[in-house]
Amino acid sequence: MAAVKPHPHKATTVKADKFGPVNQIGSGINIHFVSGHEKDLDMIAAAGFKFIRIDFQWQGIERTKGVYDWSAFDGLMANLKKRNMRAICILDYSNRLYETDSVSINPLDHKEQRATNSPQHPESVDAFARWAAAAAVHFKASNIVWEIWNEPNISFWKPKPNVNQYTALALATAKAIRAAQPDALIIGPCTSQVPLPYIETFMASGILQYLDAVSVHPYRNYAKSPETAIVDYNNLHTLIEKYAPDGKKQMPVISSEWGYSTSTKGVALDVQAAYIVRMQLANLLYGVPISIWYDWKNDGTNPAEHEENFGTVTADLQPKPSYNAVQAMNNQLNGFTFVQRLNLNNENDYVLVFKNSKGKYKLAAWTSDAAHTITLSNKITKLAKAIAVDGTGALAVLKTEQGSLSLVLNALPQYISLAGKIDIN
Repeated sequence: MAAVKPHPHKATTVKADKFGPVNQIGSGINIHFVSGHEKDLDMIAAAGFKFIRIDFQWQGIERTKGVYDWSAFDGLMANLKKRNMRAICILDYSNRLYETDSVSINPLDHKEQRATNSPQHPESVDAFARWAAAAAVHFKASNIVWEIWNEPNISFWKPKPNVNQYTALALATAKAIRAAQPDALIIGPCTSQVPLPYIETFMASGILQYLDAVSVHPYRNYAKSPETAIVDYNNLHTLIEKYAPDGKKQMPVISSEWGYSTSTKGVALDVQAAYIVRMQLANLLYGVPISIWYDWKNDGTNPAEHEENFGTVTADLQPKPSYNAVQAMNNQLNGFTFVQRLNLNNENDYVLVFKNSKGKYKLAAWTSDAAHTITLSNKITKLAKAIAVDGTGALAVLKTEQGSLSLVLNALPQYISLAGKIDIN
């Protein structure tokens, strides 16, 4: 079956580089800690991640009405700055100072839980918006990307999902941030998967005039590889064109959370390794400037627990194959800008062309089919030299002849450095 082509008005047409260099990989990782964890941060930086994404929880910062304690996040921002990383901070969740508790069902263990209702009354909505605006002012120098809530279309909105309540909160929050810090970066609605009716209701409110990007979490059936997200992105761009004001119709889409668990009911370790890289590369192809992988490390040690096995490292920080694979990708493509995808006979074969400021070219190549050999001829001509690195970072063997290059495409992308006269037309 032929692959779906990217929407013609994809985010790569945006000239602004608010989220980093245009058409370069903006890889990131979700973390669940604020203070300490220096070794974690060192390993995250060593893997080449440019962003971390973290809960920026209201109740932990405003414990007395109108009094904000930023100290823990001041420390985190300093630690990130030392490692040349940026933060996506999720403005969540509620606060018992302003809302009451209710009982709901935990979607993970299906047990009853008591939790504070999400902001849905004038006092709590106003308080949340004031707190978010104060955060944007306080952390102005940290160049944070502010995301409004986390997956409000599922159980993270209490007592149950309500698109009108969430949209009212998002509008109030975005307006307050813009008034206090006009240059702040704001994204949303950060939905679980891509529920188009929910997202359309959100966009129809006029909120896109206050946002810098639309964020979603493109989780999908594990039988579907990362490349299949193009259908979701095309649908989102159609909605953005419909509802965004003039000047913002090229607004980018951000994949702010997405991963594949290696639990016994998830994917194999080598599949996770392939998917973490292909998610980044396919998203870049589709015009997505930031792709955040969930999760940094396993949350536990039980292989049967799905939620405990999303990490790129184990609970005790031992690298999984996915860590090595994403490190190899970031090392190989650091400083390289995506140019184009080569037009091959098989729509499930991907050969992406990258170029750096020195005029050097690299290819990132893989297939979503079974492994097979392809020959690039009349695509890259007068080849003087080609060096390949496999998806683990090790040197690989290439077969080259005058005017052609033979590649064995696998599930895990490989990287080919090219020299000589290059023709990519």
